[in-house]
Amino acid sequence: MRLILSSSVLLSCLLGTSYGFTTKTPHAFSPITMTRTHPVTHTTTTTILHSTENNNEHHHSPTLAGKSPFQTAGRALAAAVMSAILWTSPLITTDDNNNNNPQLGFSMDAQSTMASAKEMASGSGSRVNKDPESLLRYGLPISNKEVRSLQGTIENINYDVTSKRISPALDGVKKTRTALKQKASKLTPSCQDANVCTSIISDMLDTLDPLEENLNKAKDYFSGSEQERKALDGAYAAQRNLAAKLTDLEEQMVPKGYFTPVPSDYDDLPQLRGRATVEFSLKKPDGSPFVVDDTRYKTADLKMIIDGYNAPVTGGNFVQLVNEGFYTNMAIQRSDGFVVQTGDPDGKADGYVAKASKAIGSGPNGERLIPCEISMVGDKAPFYESTMEDEGRGGQATVLPFSSYGAMGWAREEYDANSGSSQFFWLLFDSDLTPAGKNVLDGRYPCFGYVVEGADFLRDMKEGDIIASAKVTEGLEKLVMPK
Repeated sequence: MRLILSSSVLLSCLLGTSYGFTTKTPHAFSPITMTRTHPVTHTTTTTILHSTENNNEHHHSPTLAGKSPFQTAGRALAAAVMSAILWTSPLITTDDNNNNNPQLGFSMDAQSTMASAKEMASGSGSRVNKDPESLLRYGLPISNKEVRSLQGTIENINYDVTSKRISPALDGVKKTRTALKQKASKLTPSCQDANVCTSIISDMLDTLDPLEENLNKAKDYFSGSEQERKALDGAYAAQRNLAAKLTDLEEQMVPKGYFTPVPSDYDDLPQLRGRATVEFSLKKPDGSPFVVDDTRYKTADLKMIIDGYNAPVTGGNFVQLVNEGFYTNMAIQRSDGFVVQTGDPDGKADGYVAKASKAIGSGPNGERLIPCEISMVGDKAPFYESTMEDEGRGGQATVLPFSSYGAMGWAREEYDANSGSSQFFWLLFDSDLTPAGKNVLDGRYPCFGYVVEGADFLRDMKEGDIIASAKVTEGLEKLVMPK
């Protein structure tokens, strides 16, 4: 099967891309179905890279944290046209018998756990939150209102820096410094270890100094000058450092030993009790380099955070498969400008073959199936085996929205919410071009993590590229296997 758009021919003409209406396609679920491939985005910042002697070849990833927001141009008109078509046309899958099956969906964007679902819907606020690390912070099971307010202030500084709004950014620095000094007594009681949080707060205050210094320099330089750019790059780096320390502070506020409750129906499936870090390294089958912003890399290295707080079963299934080597040496099976997708093993089975789960059972070729798992804002735990629409909750916000480039989703068959097994996708959708209520993924497909470093590599990832290495680098101890 292959997921296509009803306007695929027009897209092909506009973008010079063939979306293929043939019955034979590589193995891969569609993000909207169990198939062979689908959605599109692109980060708006680029890494400042230093060339090596070997024809600008690099061995490391361009990471989000290392990017300068002042190095790239805007998206081309074709992207806007593509997005407009995508969100105004029904998504269609064609199976191997060329049967057309339409499907539609909805979209929301979680900006703050303190806001109502309506306020958090994608496009209903002033901006779409596409920062994966911000989305992960908002996904933490914490209830301290002061830190959420602090988070909003710190993240707004990033927006102001990238928009060259120096005065508002300096005002944000002032507010952050005041909050850290005056409200520390309201922050530390929520921490597992108050002394650790006190140390983090001290580090955050120290980080404000270079941030403020670079902003003041940028204000004094001519607009568009090299000096201004360097100062803004310095401010951006300082803000990212500040945000990383904010993550440390918030993670300290998760109650010790906390894990998301999962119904006993699924206790025979692996579960992730917390978060884990997974790293993939990919290579081209012919040894050619990956090319990102005219820079060549021997490998494409991705770092992903898998969220077991909001997707304990989906996340646990993925981490188990990574740890067992299931994805190692597997090829990318779909890359069409909308998603990059993999997870379909060789042979008849469309997923991971193992003992059937007691609640969902197994697929037609012995695939272990896992339930659809959706976490909604305001709920204490995910709901299972149905979609947001099935639950009559269309228009509400998911905790982990598909609003970030490289958001990770679990693929399944179009009409069966519980047909997922091992296939997953990275979303390449540009959230800046999403009209409110038009995201066809939120609440229909489990989002279980985000790419936090190396997402730009997805732009040059092609069908046939090989996952040379797939490892769980942190949090494996949080994987709980069935007894």
